[in-house]
Amino acid sequence: MNIPMVDLKTQYHNIKSEIDEAMSKVLEESAFIMGPDVKKLEEEVAQFCKVKHAIAVGSGTEALHVALLSSGIGPGDEVIVPTFTFIATAEVVSLAGAHPVFADIDAGTYNIDPKDVERKITGKTRAIIPVHLYGQSANMDELMKIARAHNLIIIEDCAQAMGALWKGTMVGTIGDVGCLSFFPSKNLGGYGDGGMILTNRDDVAEKARAIRVHGSNKKYYHHLIGVNSRLDTLQAAILRVKLRYLAKWNDMRRAAAARYTKALEGSVFVTPVTHPDATHVFHQYTIRTPKRNDLQNYLKEKGVASMIYYPLCLHQQGAFAHFGGKEGDMPVAEKAQNEVLSLPMFPELTDGQTSYVAEMLHAFAREVVQHA
Repeated sequence: MNIPMVDLKTQYHNIKSEIDEAMSKVLEESAFIMGPDVKKLEEEVAQFCKVKHAIAVGSGTEALHVALLSSGIGPGDEVIVPTFTFIATAEVVSLAGAHPVFADIDAGTYNIDPKDVERKITGKTRAIIPVHLYGQSANMDELMKIARAHNLIIIEDCAQAMGALWKGTMVGTIGDVGCLSFFPSKNLGGYGDGGMILTNRDDVAEKARAIRVHGSNKKYYHHLIGVNSRLDTLQAAILRVKLRYLAKWNDMRRAAAARYTKALEGSVFVTPVTHPDATHVFHQYTIRTPKRNDLQNYLKEKGVASMIYYPLCLHQQGAFAHFGGKEGDMPVAEKAQNEVLSLPMFPELTDGQTSYVAEMLHAFAREVVQHA
């Protein structure tokens, strides 16, 4: 049996007629940039997330970048980010001219550790970017408490967590700004890049709408230095179709995750921990084992795809070497980077597929771990 990390083709064929009709309509109308589907998607996402403003942009990375610029973050400022995440979270801080400050993670959820965030605050700190990693909310109660005490902005990186909840409230709507990614493999994914900014703040929304189109509210009149970050109308049309299925697909992901967890109960592998105040949407189902590399090779031989998210912490990346990060600075994250492995996860994952993956994991434990 061959099982991919994500099966976008099956998902497309399940809703093919709706997707094809939506794309055909855009092609007929030929309003490819900021066409009517973009505004409709913004309205529908705002309604889904229960937030005042949703501003479509070109990618999840650009959502973070525009969010920082719209929040007034720039040279001389420090922004605290988790070290255990995709580089975009910190990259955009540098692109804005600010200084990313790395924090360690919670050993159970892999999300940013509020205690370490508090330790990293200085007189230059202006913002925190928590990442709701793997589809689970960071501890927003603790982070909001810290932000209020120190007058900091919170920009939530929800690239992997659209639809996830913290105490019943949608992630991306708890802090000052939330950022979504519509990369194809995300829980709500387009057929190319795309992203969105969420906020209840009118000032941030107004600035973000101008910045995404070269700092302009009126064509050819520019009151800000901006960027070109517009969501294609074709992507908006596709995402509008898929948004109608997102809640159902997230439920299907949770069901697949529950099957994995039950099948791996009592095994040598550490399965995901869900915080009691969080509703997980399982963008990834991530286990851990000290023999991670051997396990990944074994699974590959058995036809099971897997991925390492992420093999090298940001404080150890060459792009940030000038900040002087070194091994031992973030012990929890550094241990995780050597042990985490994400298994196949997508809504259409069948009982047979999850059973086969679990079977191969148990076989590895018998053949490799117990004889080591």
